[in-house]
Amino acid sequence: MVAGQRIAESERALLLREAAYPPAIYIPREDARMDLLARSDHGSHCPYKGDAAYFSIPAGGARSINAIWTYEAPHAAVGAIRDHLAFYPDRVDAIA
Repeated sequence: MVAGQRIAESERALLLREAAYPPAIYIPREDARMDLLARSDHGSHCPYKGDAAYFSIPAGGARSINAIWTYEAPHAAVGAIRDHLAFYPDRVDAIA
């Protein structure tokens, strides 16, 4: 939820635990309002998962820049998160 808009809702979420990081919830892109997101030029690399791409949520303003990450071609060991989205909790209003 950002600025009163439900960005995503899913009953097919995946919970991924990695090393000492907090668990991350990944939801299928099909369960997200992709029309409310803007793809970012930002990227990162995780040795466990591969290269990440990012989306911002324009309705959330500066706080919601790069609020969402995704692995479009993850390593085989975590292939289940392909085409799923994960949200930074501090860049959205609520995750439920």
